[in-house]
Amino acid sequence: MILALILLLVPGSAAAEQLRPETIAGFDRYVSLSEQQMTSEAFLGVDSLAPAERAAAIARLKSGEVITERLQTLDQNHPIFVPNGLIHHWRGSIFIPGVTLSRTLAFLQDYDHESRFYSPDVQQSKLIGRHGDHFKVFLRLRKTKVVTVILNTEYDVQYNRIDRARAISISRSTRIAEVENAGKPHESEKSVGNDSGFLWRLNSYWHFLEQDGGVYIQLDAISLTRDIPTGLGWLIGPFVTSIPKQSLVFTLTHTRLGLTR
Repeated sequence: MILALILLLVPGSAAAEQLRPETIAGFDRYVSLSEQQMTSEAFLGVDSLAPAERAAAIARLKSGEVITERLQTLDQNHPIFVPNGLIHHWRGSIFIPGVTLSRTLAFLQDYDHESRFYSPDVQQSKLIGRHGDHFKVFLRLRKTKVVTVILNTEYDVQYNRIDRARAISISRSTRIAEVENAGKPHESEKSVGNDSGFLWRLNSYWHFLEQDGGVYIQLDAISLTRDIPTGLGWLIGPFVTSIPKQSLVFTLTHTRLGLTR
């Protein structure tokens, strides 16, 4: 399950921002083209590298490094315009020695106990329903960076075991609600899509490969937040580049910790 939470942070209480149809359309276009591109790529990004570069990347992964990169999907060589919104697209890769693909999938599918392994980013976790390899999941997410933001989120998650050594998982958010006064008697949710715009959409794409005595994991996270408010670029800019990467590293690192603990 993807836990790569990406927040666009403004000081104090952010003014409400409405999620507009044209913003959703821009995000959907970006996701559609990205998913098309993924089907034509190598199963793992490192496999598309030149032999020497691939060997170096594999050595870094086996040493315990989390390799990250920021991605951008283009539409006929042009950036995809998303009115009043920002898309954040990151990829991270790790290697977990001494585990199997089956064990890795079982760990990630244990949604009722996910908060034990991904705290403090995940405050609560619950399996809403399951039909075969299709899961519906609830997560309460928490992120602190100057201010604390709590989000109630739900996802559709589909797993596909390709063969003995390979599997993929796709998670798409179906509901994201910002929580006010979390944990207090007067706790409430802001209207979905009419909130501070910290996180409006979150998709994640996992690739798993059992090889070399362990499991390689590649995670792509694509999220949508509000645009940067006018005059606050000097403050918001660093978060746009740092928080997505930090969240990706957190998710992959805690997946490894949970599997090897």
